[in-house]
Amino acid sequence: MIVFGFHTAGPACELAIVRDGETLREETAAMLRGQDARLPGLTQELLATAGLTLEAIDRFAVTTGPGSFTGIRVGVAFARGLALATGKPCLGITTLEAALPAGQQGSAIVVLPAQKRPPDITYWAQTFRSGAATDDACETSLQALTDRLTSHPHMVYGDAAALIAEMPELTVHTAAPSAARAAQLASALDPETRTARPTYARAPDAALPKARTET
Repeated sequence: MIVFGFHTAGPACELAIVRDGETLREETAAMLRGQDARLPGLTQELLATAGLTLEAIDRFAVTTGPGSFTGIRVGVAFARGLALATGKPCLGITTLEAALPAGQQGSAIVVLPAQKRPPDITYWAQTFRSGAATDDACETSLQALTDRLTSHPHMVYGDAAALIAEMPELTVHTAAPSAARAAQLASALDPETRTARPTYARAPDAALPKARTET
């Protein structure tokens, strides 16, 4: 099975082609915006270097967040567009799922920075049991996360400098989401249960306008 993976929920456009679990080709282009303009060209280039066409792809995978609002929307829309054009399934993988290394056993939690400036430091977090998610991705405060890990120890993966500062005895295994890992996961999942739709894990910052009061 050949899977084309996309990860645009972070500070880059990441693309990967995976065949039977092995990465054939991958490409990363650092950018905070402009993913919509670069994705078509990067896709064509990666297919060409792999000696493949879109018709050879069996399914598509895309990280759905949490992460960059714009990057998530662009990546999901692009991957779903390719799936629609080729008649192939498109599966959604959270960024936290795509950061968990293959073969993880036991209880684990993946954490990635959400708000980085004190005093409102927060993390995106999702828990797993032997590689399978046991809850939805959410945003949690640093204090809530330290309390959680104190009362219920887990293996911790991700990027957690502020958490380590609070819990120096904690071992955090460095991990980051990737298009290749998203594609590897998608090859073994049921497309019917993995519709690609954004996972924001945070309410929009914008407020609805207040109704005008008649005078």
